[in-house]
Amino acid sequence: MDLQLSGKRAIITGATKGIGKAIAQTLAQEGVDIALCARNLDEVETTIAGLKQLGINAYGEVVDIQNKQAYESWLAKSVEQLGGIDLFVPNVSAGGGMDGEENWQRCFEIDMLGTVRGCEILLPLMKDGGAICLISSTAAVENFIAPQAYNSIKAGLINYAKHLSQLHAPRKIRVNTVSPGPVFIEEGAWDQIKEHMPELYDTTVGQIPMGRMASAEEIANGVAFLLSPAAGFITGANLRIDGGFTKGIQY
Repeated sequence: MDLQLSGKRAIITGATKGIGKAIAQTLAQEGVDIALCARNLDEVETTIAGLKQLGINAYGEVVDIQNKQAYESWLAKSVEQLGGIDLFVPNVSAGGGMDGEENWQRCFEIDMLGTVRGCEILLPLMKDGGAICLISSTAAVENFIAPQAYNSIKAGLINYAKHLSQLHAPRKIRVNTVSPGPVFIEEGAWDQIKEHMPELYDTTVGQIPMGRMASAEEIANGVAFLLSPAAGFITGANLRIDGGFTKGIQY
């Protein structure tokens, strides 16, 4: 299927490893120009170099999403470097954790405010055919491990995306969400859990009917589809990519 993405311009946060990097690579392979950010300069430079080898325009900087001024400045510079903006994926996340109020604050500032600030700056600049895909989690829709900020903030993103989709649909701008189940990434969270908490890892895999965790590329494929004109009549949706991990029925 031709996703009809060639020539589009995308901004992706947290795109030098894991799901974010897979999204950047998948979109670049479809001919999308990319602007990205992350916290590590070497990883930004390496990722940008790799994307340019695919024949697209790529731009990146080191940005702390919690620094409002720096983040908003980078977004504006990215639009300038790309010559406009069509697609936005606020992927960066503080991740899970049980370290109390500090983790709640960090998740709110990075996952929620990072998304909100990006949408508020970029949506007015998008035109007919623009699309946004938020990255939530199946932890947002079913009980998962324990009460923690990650689960609740990710649930808030699904709600936010739905409301944005209603507001901007008349402008022909679509907003959707992807909620990955457990994703295995080398040196990622589940790789660490597999090494240090093998019982939790094995139990989690045992709850996935397909018998394995997702790859980052499988999540990226879903994101690319929702961003593309091929999904031109889909907005306000929350696509779960989880191999059957969640058990609730969606009507």
